Amino acid sequence: MARESDTPKSVSRQLEEMGVTLPPAPAPLATYVPARVVGDQCWTSGQLPTVNGRLVTTGAVGDAVGVEEAAAMARQCALNALAAAAAAVGGVDRLTGVLKVVGFVQSAPDFHAQPAVVNGASEFLQAVLGEAGRHARSAVGVSALPLDAPVEVEVIFSWRA
Repeated sequence: MARESDTPKSVSRQLEEMGVTLPPAPAPLATYVPARVVGDQCWTSGQLPTVNGRLVTTGAVGDAVGVEEAAAMARQCALNALAAAAAAVGGVDRLTGVLKVVGFVQSAPDFHAQPAVVNGASEFLQAVLGEAGRHARSAVGVSALPLDAPVEVEVIFSWRA
């Protein structure tokens, strides 16, 4: 007989316990869809660190934005990706895991800690999905991002119908 502690929590319950409210899926800024479902995978478009449709902060990491602030922005990007995926598959509790995370960090010329920034997204997704949130990942430094965002994150989720 399984004990309650042995039963994985639903994603919605885990978010609730973390005190996190899933926002509405962010509206696209151009000609694309926020997420696309293919088979048992849900691919999100790159998500910016927006709250209520507004970019939280701007600028290059290592210059205008510090590592800790940028990691918090990566977390917000991951939350927005979770919202986009949930809207695409019909609910956050249909998401079963994270397969891949790609994080783009607008980097000052001498900034080389992109993995520390993208950890904000990775750690959040692992906290929400537990072991199923562990994923493959890329953390890439770039010279510019849309709207002068410091970070952008895209996620590939697994899901069940």
